Amino acid sequence: MSRLRTCVAGPLFLAVCFVAASAEPTDVGPLLQRLKAVGKEGAGAAEAATALRELSRCQANVLPVVLAALDDATPEAANWLRSAVEVIADQNLAAGKPLPAQDLEKFVRDTRHEARARRLAFELLTRVDNSAADRLLPGMLQDPSLELRRDAVARLIKEADAAKGKNDKETARQVYERAFAGARDKDQIDLLAKELKALGAEVDIARHLGFVRSWQVLGPFDSTGGVGFAAVYDPERGVDLQKEFTGKGGAKLRWKPHVSVDAYGTVDLNKAIGKHMGAAGYAYAVVESADERPVEIRAGSNNAVKIWLNGKELVSHEEYHHGTRMDQYVGVGKLRPGKNEVLIKVCQNEQKEEWAQSWGFQLRICDRVGTAVPVVVAQWSPAAKPTTGEKNP
Repeated sequence: MSRLRTCVAGPLFLAVCFVAASAEPTDVGPLLQRLKAVGKEGAGAAEAATALRELSRCQANVLPVVLAALDDATPEAANWLRSAVEVIADQNLAAGKPLPAQDLEKFVRDTRHEARARRLAFELLTRVDNSAADRLLPGMLQDPSLELRRDAVARLIKEADAAKGKNDKETARQVYERAFAGARDKDQIDLLAKELKALGAEVDIARHLGFVRSWQVLGPFDSTGGVGFAAVYDPERGVDLQKEFTGKGGAKLRWKPHVSVDAYGTVDLNKAIGKHMGAAGYAYAVVESADERPVEIRAGSNNAVKIWLNGKELVSHEEYHHGTRMDQYVGVGKLRPGKNEVLIKVCQNEQKEEWAQSWGFQLRICDRVGTAVPVVVAQWSPAAKPTTGEKNP
């Protein structure tokens, strides 16, 4: 007679799964290790497939253990682990067996777990508990999982829309403002900004997301045939705002202040420096931090870019007119207490098509979730001396 399938959790979260017609229990730990050992180009896939078949016979109370394995999984392994979670859940639900709702909710609430794993646990939980979303989402407006945060924002948008539909403009404005404070996705931010402006509220998207708008710009330097990307021009050795430079074609260049008025902080170098092809331009900013903190420098550009933070290169991407989007390039660095220097080089090529004429960038300073960090951005006077800065966020 086949043994009833049951799973129990052992010490140190080591799960043991008893399968039908099996003489001995199967230790889930080694199975998970086989899934996590999958490499690129299918390395270890055969062993992982066998492990997945064994895991699929487990009862649902191993789900938190499998979900936790996602915390330090590679992208390749994560695909297998997510499949294991889905198969275990589907098999148990199809057999009329419950999912461990309390354990799943505990997992969702624990922000130490990997964001995608928490999202997956949330989706499983809401399949078996219709009240879970209403219970959890109100507390997720500042969640480190962008997907859970997005759901929390969407919930508030519906609430504000309902108030607006009843002509309760004050309540609608307050709820839209709460949603805007938590929003990090551009589509939601744009929608909320539109609604708030229609209700007479002031909205500063660039400040909300930590875009740097006050710069010193310099150029053009020569990038004929793309030489400017690899070339090390003077600003890369250290910024001297009082120095005069010799640029492309022998032009005499000096740093000059430029402030972006774009909602997303876009700097149009065709306007800030002048329209040039086969050219390299620089933009320099100073931001002041009260303490040391890890940050992400995120940029978008239709051109080739390099970015430095305090002299350390964080981003280097040589590609032209491939499209631009917010947070296209991400560099991970650290702000030091006091003043910090941000330098970006943007190289334009020599394509003549109308769609290849853009030359510019946008850049923001944020944490890993995309929340603007509290820095003061120097505002530049014509004499190239910083004045009282603008605080982000």
